[in-house]
Amino acid sequence: MNVNMERKWIVKEEGNPAEVRKLAQELNVDHVLANLLVKRGIKTFDQAKNFFRPDLSKLHDPFLMKDMDKAVERLNKAIVNGEHILIYGDYDVDGTTAVSLVYTFLRTLTDKLEYYIPDRYDEGYGISYKGIDWAIENKYTLVISLDCGIKAVEKVEYAKERGVDFIICDHHLPDDQLPKAVATLDPKREDCTYPFDDLSGCGVGFKLVQGYAQKYNIPFEKISHLLDLVVVSIAADLVSVVDENRVLAFYGLKQINEAPRKGLLPMIKLSGLDKHKISIDDIVFKIGPRINAAGRMESGRTAVDLLTCRREDDADKIGATINEHNNDRKNIDREITLEAINMVKQSPDFDKRKSTVVYNSQWHKGVVGIVASRLVEAYYKPTIVLTNSNGLVNGSARSIPGFDLYEAIEACSDLLVNFGGHMYAAGLTLKEENLQEFSDRFESIVAEKITKRFLLQL
Repeated sequence: MNVNMERKWIVKEEGNPAEVRKLAQELNVDHVLANLLVKRGIKTFDQAKNFFRPDLSKLHDPFLMKDMDKAVERLNKAIVNGEHILIYGDYDVDGTTAVSLVYTFLRTLTDKLEYYIPDRYDEGYGISYKGIDWAIENKYTLVISLDCGIKAVEKVEYAKERGVDFIICDHHLPDDQLPKAVATLDPKREDCTYPFDDLSGCGVGFKLVQGYAQKYNIPFEKISHLLDLVVVSIAADLVSVVDENRVLAFYGLKQINEAPRKGLLPMIKLSGLDKHKISIDDIVFKIGPRINAAGRMESGRTAVDLLTCRREDDADKIGATINEHNNDRKNIDREITLEAINMVKQSPDFDKRKSTVVYNSQWHKGVVGIVASRLVEAYYKPTIVLTNSNGLVNGSARSIPGFDLYEAIEACSDLLVNFGGHMYAAGLTLKEENLQEFSDRFESIVAEKITKRFLLQL
């Protein structure tokens, strides 16, 4: 998509000269490379070694994560006692890979197991009362939530009062009050001293599996095959590929290239990636969007059906269906993006605004996040794209490098029904009567906090 605009290049300042010189000498590399490493926080020989030569021995001990001991103990109790366990996750790539990973591991230990993906349109993001009621009706006494749950204070309390325990595995920013779950695994908890806080939701799920395996003497080789799912989540959720994520991504790529699961094979073939080595970019732009299309156009459960498939012919059938959804998604995405761009251009205060907020009640909820990303590419402003679903205005927000979108949305929380996300991407829901006030306040906050250093000149 071509949008006529002039951009001004912003050149980042160099790293500390003394640190750059020292690292260049230690590694015997060019000053330019040493500077890039220092800018990424790599300042010593050992840090550089870990960066260039990832090793599984460098994975952090899962029990350094707050509540890991409680989570493993409660999970084992459920397995030993034959309790029914429900694996609950969000409908995007991170959520569906996380559910697939934990489900794949646990089905080797128990058959009292099911997974649940909330409907994007009927239930929305995160834990829903409908999902909890389904668990109660079907006699599930333990729910493991993945890539969601950290803000579900009232819903977890509702479940607890009805005899359903929660283990929460999330990576989003928590509020001041945590849900009263049996265990809450989230490296972004203020009281959690885990050495790395930028895991994907699937990454947190993998740490739970790693913790269980470590506690009950299951060899790491029995869970390493799950890393293909972890790297898909890392790439699709755009978390940083440093520290523990770099190790997980390196070995995940190795797995996906050498022995991918049956459910990933159709996505690899349909993306035209079966003839060359798959990279992180291939997952971001080809595999991830196809998996995501299931939740956007129909149901995220289809993605889990695919990723947990044991038979190649079944995987091919599900993969073909998901690929059709992806083609439909691209057509709708293209149409709505053009409508949104026209709306932005026709806005009387377009040149003055530091943010972009657009709303159309008829837009397809499944693609508003993609459209928001397109508008950021076109106009380089923090952007929110909204539509109407079930009587409420809801949608997705995307930011520009360096600007904390989540903080800006949080400052408008009194106007919102709910919201969640992180620095660069978020989802939100509000009543239509609050839309104009929200748009005005969001613009005011962005205009106050954003500086010329953030923005390219249009």
